[in-house]
Amino acid sequence: MQVKREYTGLLVCFLAVAFILHSCASYNRQAADYYSNLKEGNYEEAGKALDNNKLLGKNRNQLLFLLERGKICHLLQQYDSSNNYFNDADRMMEDARTSAKDIVFGSLINPMMQSYKGEDFEKYLIHYYKTLNYLQLGKPAEALVESRRITLRTYTQEDKLGDKQRYSEDAFSYILQGMIYETDGDMNNAFIAYRNAVDLYLKHKGEYYGTVMPEQLKGDLLRTASLNGFVDELTRYEHLLDTVYSAVEPSAGGELVLFWENGSAPVKYQQDIHFSLIKNDENRYFFSGNGMQVPFDPSAGYDQNQLKLENLRSLRIAVPVYRSMPMIFTCAQAELNGRQFPMERAEDINTLAIFTLRERAVKELSSTLTRLAIKKMTEAAVRPEKKDDKDDDKNDKGKKGRIALAFGLQVFNFASEKADTRNWQSLPHTIYYTRIPLAKGQNEVELRFDGDVSKTLRLSVPGKGGLQFRNICTL
Repeated sequence: MQVKREYTGLLVCFLAVAFILHSCASYNRQAADYYSNLKEGNYEEAGKALDNNKLLGKNRNQLLFLLERGKICHLLQQYDSSNNYFNDADRMMEDARTSAKDIVFGSLINPMMQSYKGEDFEKYLIHYYKTLNYLQLGKPAEALVESRRITLRTYTQEDKLGDKQRYSEDAFSYILQGMIYETDGDMNNAFIAYRNAVDLYLKHKGEYYGTVMPEQLKGDLLRTASLNGFVDELTRYEHLLDTVYSAVEPSAGGELVLFWENGSAPVKYQQDIHFSLIKNDENRYFFSGNGMQVPFDPSAGYDQNQLKLENLRSLRIAVPVYRSMPMIFTCAQAELNGRQFPMERAEDINTLAIFTLRERAVKELSSTLTRLAIKKMTEAAVRPEKKDDKDDDKNDKGKKGRIALAFGLQVFNFASEKADTRNWQSLPHTIYYTRIPLAKGQNEVELRFDGDVSKTLRLSVPGKGGLQFRNICTL
């Protein structure tokens, strides 16, 4: 009976491992049908694949489902439905708390079994899509409210990160905010938003997470400073930006703000790294591997007196890394009445994703290593100590059971060590923009994309005064 119980325990362990291996396959692979249809422009089929995806149907992935569903509806020009999904996602992000269930799953299994809470830049970009949806629905007041929430999002990020030199503000969101204030005729707040964006670029020596300060932004800041009569500010920023402002007569038909969403966001994959535990002359412990040393405090989860280096001689940890996706097009420009308007980079989501993941890498490595160390030491505690008397060892069923249990834990811990490879993958690689002055009546805008291949797209835009917004997506 004792032997049967041992094998039963091992069978249960292997079944649990099989379940975990299936549950923790990379997110991109488990949602492959959805993304392949999305990249081919089959948005209806992509939506069906999304609705039928079992992984995204799980409660822990509800936020991801809402983000992806909101984006699909936006691409299908179902702007009202899109914002219904995005509003639900927004509320989940606002109310995100770490539950006891998440703590247990994150500690005993891996972070991919926890509820997805969203990357920081994803929380900003949801405002971009919601704002565009409101504008397409003819709801400028709601778009204005959404743009104001960008400021609240910034406060939340700053409170979260404190004074650390990490991603807490988003320059592109400030630019969008400024343009929405312009649509409302609020040039004072438009100036403040543009100034916030420019100051952020200047603080980072003219480049912010892969994006060089757009020339369009410089012009918008100086123009709104002039319109507000802020002479001192105009002079100051002319000096800081090394330029001279030249007033331009507003176009009779208003302006088209054209966003180009190019390519696909990077995909998260798993990378395995091996670490060993070492102790220095001051009796302090460190995990060493891959050119890094990460402090380890055994008192956080184990009796330091029972800590043996041989039990932690080698640990394999799984960490998420981003892999950039290739782009078909690398540049674009718009043309109207013989005048050309280059599309300027406004948000490099690819670079932003990679760098923000690196910024928190040490913290995540530390927690992951601590979790694995505790698992390893649990294995060691269960496994019986070796003795010279082999006959006693062979006949001791209790020790056999402990050996089987230790082996089961070892297999379980190895199989369950998976990286969290989830992210909002339908986001673009990069967002570009330009502002095009319009004449009264119909304006035929030609947009040319270049890269591995070339493509031309024509837009018919009515010149009716004020700012109009359009976004074009190329995957």
